[in-house]
Amino acid sequence: MNNLETSYMGLRLSSPVILGASELTSHPDMLKKAEEQGAAAVIYKTLFEEQIQMENLQHDEKISQYNDIHAEMVTLHPDIERSDIDYYLVKIRKVKESLSIPVIASLNCVNESSWFRYAKMIEETGVDGIEMNLYQTPTRFDLDAATIEQQQIDIVSGVKAQLSIPVSVKLSSDYTNILHFAKRLDDAGVNGMVLFNAFFQPDVDILKETHRRAFNLSRKGEYKKSLRYAGMLYGRVNADVCSSRGIFNSEDIIKLLLTGASCVQVVSAVYKHGIERIGVFNREISEWMEKKQYSSISQFRGKLSDSVLNRNNTLLVYKRAQYIDLLMHSDTVLENLEW
Repeated sequence: MNNLETSYMGLRLSSPVILGASELTSHPDMLKKAEEQGAAAVIYKTLFEEQIQMENLQHDEKISQYNDIHAEMVTLHPDIERSDIDYYLVKIRKVKESLSIPVIASLNCVNESSWFRYAKMIEETGVDGIEMNLYQTPTRFDLDAATIEQQQIDIVSGVKAQLSIPVSVKLSSDYTNILHFAKRLDDAGVNGMVLFNAFFQPDVDILKETHRRAFNLSRKGEYKKSLRYAGMLYGRVNADVCSSRGIFNSEDIIKLLLTGASCVQVVSAVYKHGIERIGVFNREISEWMEKKQYSSISQFRGKLSDSVLNRNNTLLVYKRAQYIDLLMHSDTVLENLEW
């Protein structure tokens, strides 16, 4: 097998395939299998501040019903928030101790103080890095984009300043100008950026006329937006780019590496095809490299990025000209479609 090593967040990885944060990555046995299949790193299941808040509320409701029975009853219970955090920290510490590959924690908070507090506590477990999920659902009409972005930059800068381990940011694709925001994150010193997050979206049951929970896996081809921006960021930011969402085969991964991604995160492919899919990815990437006579990923990573192809500002493959070209050659494109 060829040398599949790459670098992400300053960490040396044995291959470009990372198992992304999900329910799968909360199970130690699954993480061990991922390591055995050649996963270069794992992102431990995300810690959500809202989850802790909800558990606190449920706990308070349960014990408050006994307030009138005995005045001291509520004092017999532990601080549930501290207990939940400790439980998470113990689990991730054990995972780190059991694996030889990098373990990266995933954090999603609402309040600024929580970001700082939880990030510092997570660092003390010995993890190799922290992935910040900047999930911001617009819920206010009076809050403009510039204000939201500045708040997020301030949080990232604050977390980065207090930690000694690398910090990455997992981004939404919904920013008005993702390139501008990515450059600001880069200036703030982030070590990596993950493009892009796949968020849960609300759905409606039309028979019951109620909202329903929907767990939507990524679909094949959804990596293309990440491909575009990985290709435009390569060579223009210091942070490593990790592509995510809709990656189902080795061809997808090779495309993303060619445009400039340092690595990829896979989740839906593992849900659909099993943890063995990681081993298949690595083997097929190696076979492609052998066919192309590449001995290392560094020889072709970024080969098709905008900064490499567009040195003279004449080839606009990642920009509007590509759309015009597609329209002008639509007949040829349609002829080659597989129906």
